[in-house]
Order: sequence, then C-alpha cells, then structure tokens
Amino acid sequence: MRFVVRVIINAFAIWIVSLVTVLQVRLIAFPPGEWLQVALTALLVGAIFAIVNSIVGTVLKVLAFPLYILTLGLISLVINGFLLWLTAWITSLWDFGLRVEHFWWGVVAALIITVINWILGVILLPKKHRD
Repeated sequence: MRFVVRVIINAFAIWIVSLVTVLQVRLIAFPPGEWLQVALTALLVGAIFAIVNSIVGTVLKVLAFPLYILTLGLISLVINGFLLWLTAWITSLWDFGLRVEHFWWGVVAALIITVINWILGVILLPKKHRD
C-alpha cells in the first residue's frame, strides 16, 4: 500500500514540476491528451520514477557514499537529477512520458520533486507507532 501512495505522490510532484515552464520538464500525455490521459501518464511516470529511484538510486547512493562525505551531501542533488533524467530517458522510448530538456534544470526539478515528496510523505505516510 505504501508503494501505491508513493507512486501517487511522485505522479503529483512530477505533474506540478511539469507545470513550471522555466524548468523545461514536460509531461507528454498519450493521445488524445485529455485530463484522464495526463493523469494516467503521470501515474506511469511516477511508477517508473519510483522503481528507478528504489533500484538504481539505492545502488548509486551506496557507491557515491564517499562523495556524500566530501560534498557534505550536495551530491544527492546531482544523483536525484540523474535519476529524473534516467526516468525521462526510459519514457522517451514511447511517444508519451517525461521529457527533461537540460540536465541542470532536471536537477532543480528533482529538488522540487524531493521537497513535494517529503511534505506529502509526512502528511500521507505517517510512521508506525512503536509500542
């Protein structure tokens, strides 16, 4: 159940970021592009982003541990931007999905997605109480 909520939160965050035109991150819905197709595309991209983040992101974060220490954690911005770019690359195999025009704008978009995920995660995914 937590994975489904995480995918919905990711989809919402990616949709919000795609509305900010300065970031040059676009969410391209499959035809005909009505609101239902946009929502389904956002959910699909959110699921792909969650899978990429949990598999590739975990490996990258373990391998980049020395860089976390050297950069005081700022490398996480670049890693999150790379994961968003990787998600865009995976979805570019279809005519719909996520498009990230420039890597550094993708890093900024990933930062915004992280903040939105954190805020909604605190609200919607409360920690289990220990007895």
